[in-house]
Amino acid sequence: MPNRHVHNGDVTLYVEDRGGGLPLVLLHGFPETAFSWRHQMPVLIDAGYRCIAFDQRGYGTASKPDALDDYRLEALVGDVIAVLDTLEVEKATLIGHDWGSIVLWSTAVLHPERIDRLVSLNVPYRGACWGFPTTDVIRELLADRFSYVLRFLDGDRAERDFGADPARWLQFFYLTAAKRDDFMSGEEFDRYLDAFVTGGVTGPVSWYRNIDRNAEDLAAHLGARIDHPTLLLAADADPVLPLSLTDGMERWVPNSTRVVIEDCGHWTQQERPEQVNDALLAWLAAGD
Repeated sequence: MPNRHVHNGDVTLYVEDRGGGLPLVLLHGFPETAFSWRHQMPVLIDAGYRCIAFDQRGYGTASKPDALDDYRLEALVGDVIAVLDTLEVEKATLIGHDWGSIVLWSTAVLHPERIDRLVSLNVPYRGACWGFPTTDVIRELLADRFSYVLRFLDGDRAERDFGADPARWLQFFYLTAAKRDDFMSGEEFDRYLDAFVTGGVTGPVSWYRNIDRNAEDLAAHLGARIDHPTLLLAADADPVLPLSLTDGMERWVPNSTRVVIEDCGHWTQQERPEQVNDALLAWLAAGD
């Protein structure tokens, strides 16, 4: 199947669409691109699945709108729906990591009819489809874990810090959240570095700058239940999202399965690709 340009208003997404069979949409997190799924896509395609992946708005090959409002969750969910519509996919399984999981949960709540199954890496669902606590809560209770979020809210500090030393800025995020520091090669790191040097970081950090707006926009959906078959791949050594956060998720997602990826930090599909692939294939096959 050919790669496609998908348009959602003024935003253009370059979508990689490969393979056949049941469609899987892969949603990356921060600070990543669709390249983060490089270990999964060939395996899933060989297993008979159709893989659809794209750099989300603000990242890599995607459009990078100027307005902060253009990075609200409702807009990010709109991109997923635009991809499905353009590719004429009625229903898909969404697979997300980090912020990609937040987009996944929000899509499941706002457009449940377009979802077949869900796979979230690291990020549990606890009744708030916008994912992050509000910035007031972060400041009061979670500043130790989410200090980087507060830096992103401090004017243009993120842009200045990145501009001063792009490689060091990216390495900080990758290495401080990893269990092992050799999970990507120098060539793979350079692929990310080139993408962010070319595109900048204003778009990606604008996702964070909409945390409070997302909570307002989606407040009516607080406590929403998700009934789709769901796989949560949790990492046992994620310093940002500890394993304890996954306890009790079945209250909101009753049809869920948790698999723990061991000896793994935050970059799960890159740190432990074989374990992730095995878990994905087994769970997907069980539902076919």
